[in-house]
Amino acid sequence: MPLHYLTVPVTPFQQNCSILWCEATRRAAIVDPGGELPRLREALRSLDVTLEAIWLTHAHIDHAGATAQLAREGADGSGPLPIVGPHVGDKFWIDALPQQGAMFGFPPAEPFEPTRWLCDQGTPDRVTLGECELEVRHCPGHTPGHVVFVSREARRAFVGDVLFNGSIGRTDFPGGDFDTLIASITQQLWPFGDDVVFIPGHGPESTFGAERRANPYVRGT
Repeated sequence: MPLHYLTVPVTPFQQNCSILWCEATRRAAIVDPGGELPRLREALRSLDVTLEAIWLTHAHIDHAGATAQLAREGADGSGPLPIVGPHVGDKFWIDALPQQGAMFGFPPAEPFEPTRWLCDQGTPDRVTLGECELEVRHCPGHTPGHVVFVSREARRAFVGDVLFNGSIGRTDFPGGDFDTLIASITQQLWPFGDDVVFIPGHGPESTFGAERRANPYVRGT
């Protein structure tokens, strides 16, 4: 499998930050660098990969809190790095990162402007990493601008806080909506197939098929 990944839980919320890399080129992207940059940089060094981009599923503090600093400095101080995603619907969450940090007791977080907003209108957006390509799906409901990254070849999906092992994302934050989230899961994720393994924003991995069978929020959908 040319696409590899390592998931590193960070922040007091144990958010699953994932480092993805192409086996052939050793080029890497980091998904949702919420915090603890020294740990993430050490992981990158140990993997011996070259970080080329930051990909964001959404802009809650535990997923995006360290984005501005990492983009400015780069993995080894050689920055800058492009910020790819999320969907523009999360701009208000990005602008509110300092307030989010203060509210939840996180280190100071800076707002930023993504290098590239992601969308899914008609032809889905795609992101590339060396010889690997991942599809982007806009999956609102937890936040208005939430996106997911899916590798058909590797049968892996990086879904942020849309879906969890045995649960789904919260919908009680500003811009959240339960019915919209369920529609995102059933219309955007399930068509990729029951065998797809997903890496959630928190907790253990699972498969779409396992959640369709047993997750009480989406069972039988």
